[in-house]
Amino acid sequence: MLSKHPIQIYLDDRQDRTLRRLAEENKSSISALIRRAIDMLLAQTPVEKDPAYQLIGLISSGLHNLAEEHDEYIVQEIEKEGK
Repeated sequence: MLSKHPIQIYLDDRQDRTLRRLAEENKSSISALIRRAIDMLLAQTPVEKDPAYQLIGLISSGLHNLAEEHDEYIVQEIEKEGK
């Protein structure tokens, strides 16, 4: 199971009432509804906004097929070290 981290938020009256009603209707907890909403928001976030996306192409290996043949390149390096 993934670890969960506590967080405290403040809701206005409408948000609180609506979440409680939705949780009851869905036989779910408010926390589960909030986690699901966060997952939906994150899924809608364009990949270009992910900081890790900025790393793509940052370093050039000079190998044009590294993504497809990475296992072969690793084997070659291991064999070189063994000699």
